[in-house]
Amino acid sequence: MTLTTFALIRHGQTDWNAQRRLQGSTDIPLNDVGRGQARDAVAVLSRYDWDAIVSSPLSRAAETADLIAAGLGLDVARRVPELSERSFGPAEGLQAGPELDALRIPGGFRGAESEDEAACRGLAALDALAEEFRGGRVLVVAHGTLLRVSLSRAIGRTLQSIDNALLNLAHHHVIDGWQLEYFNGERTVAAVEV
Repeated sequence: MTLTTFALIRHGQTDWNAQRRLQGSTDIPLNDVGRGQARDAVAVLSRYDWDAIVSSPLSRAAETADLIAAGLGLDVARRVPELSERSFGPAEGLQAGPELDALRIPGGFRGAESEDEAACRGLAALDALAEEFRGGRVLVVAHGTLLRVSLSRAIGRTLQSIDNALLNLAHHHVIDGWQLEYFNGERTVAAVEV
């Protein structure tokens, strides 16, 4: 059985994460805590040999990928635009409260990318990487909502929020689809034979 293994890592913390602001596709950089989280992720990720590292082009994911790659002695292969975070439109930058509530509609926010659209885009990008690196190991650095909705669709169950810079290890098989082995650094199923 040919498996492609993915480490799916949410970028490190930003100031907007710390302030609990909705980021979406707004390009907010890492803060010092986020840079430390990216460097700390290297210890877990160094247990595996990686064939490629790719990331979203947004700076918080790109810098996280660059820091991880440097710690692993690798280079980032490329930035994949389809791995950018879900756009929350006019809700971006807002915190919980009346202003954000006024933008809410079923399934998201007015003027935002739908969860379904983001899941389709994210999963299509991951499926394309699985085809390109069939049988390999790919480290992907992207965003919490995009990874959550894409993984939820891939495995057929709803996942909770994805934490910054923790290991989410998934395996893709051409016939059997996706299996999630680690979520937020915790084992979810028995190890998969590779």
